[in-house]
Amino acid sequence: MSLTYKRFTAGVAIVGIAVLSLGAAGYSAGARINTTQSIPVGLYWTSGQPVAKGAYVLFCPPEANVFAIAKARGYIGAGYCPGGYGFMMKRVVAVKGDTVSIADDGVRVNDVLLPLSVPLRMDKAGRVLVRFGSNRFCLDRSNVLLMSDVTGASFDSRYFGPIDRSQIKTVITPVITW
Repeated sequence: MSLTYKRFTAGVAIVGIAVLSLGAAGYSAGARINTTQSIPVGLYWTSGQPVAKGAYVLFCPPEANVFAIAKARGYIGAGYCPGGYGFMMKRVVAVKGDTVSIADDGVRVNDVLLPLSVPLRMDKAGRVLVRFGSNRFCLDRSNVLLMSDVTGASFDSRYFGPIDRSQIKTVITPVITW
């Protein structure tokens, strides 16, 4: 091997280690990257802000059949949450005291139809999607409704219903999105 090749290989290894170290340090410090269309794609930072309507949150899906199916179909990835699920990111659209209805024409919060909320009947692969079974309910202090605000094709509360606040790991705030 030539000296140039050895230097090049060593340089690549050093850059790789630096990138991995910075990535781990960024993650430890609170940086999170969203690459899905559930919320705007970009860089987010974890925060100590309270969970409130309009906030973006990072949560672990509960161990439930609807999430097992979602993982098997590739709607959510594998990760470190119970059940082997990956973290999910969504916007909080309803909280304690809000009345929610999920119908064929969309999701309403306090009788206001949310944009991009019509439940899809099938996914892109032609598989049936079943919307959440309760048509009208009022959220108590332990539950929130989580949805996308950028696409009508997100796997969100239209299909899995309200999420217990204990599943939420943190509020995330956008740093830069595109």
